Amino acid sequence: MINIFSIIFVVFAGMGLSFEAGILGPLGSQVGKLWATMSIVSVGTLVLWLVDFFTPQSKQYKWEEIPRWQLIGGVLGSLYVVVLTLATPIIGVAMTMVCVLFGQITKSFAIDYFGWFGVAKKPTNPLRIIGLLFVLIALCFSYIGAIS
Repeated sequence: MINIFSIIFVVFAGMGLSFEAGILGPLGSQVGKLWATMSIVSVGTLVLWLVDFFTPQSKQYKWEEIPRWQLIGGVLGSLYVVVLTLATPIIGVAMTMVCVLFGQITKSFAIDYFGWFGVAKKPTNPLRIIGLLFVLIALCFSYIGAIS
């Protein structure tokens, strides 16, 4: 059963990504693109450390116990922020987010279908493919709208 509150929460988190893309362009122009990325990632790290510090933990993990491949998310997150910083001033927030959305959904379908990273396999059905095609159409329309 899908929890509607989880969906609403994730939609608002997605809105936060658009906000982030919107501020990264001007910030990159002011302080430099890599410095903007580092500042955004550093502030996020600080906030998460504070939340962790003030939240009771049931189990502590040691860095050496974590499989190294699972840490690649940090690299991908930083790369994502760099790409937002570089692309948003050129193609705009809306186009950037539609491109991100298409990339996320495409890779997500593959992860679900093959069960990568330990997630439960979920079959892809025609309705999901049609949904992906609608996002691709939105990408095409956004591009055409941006160049006209």
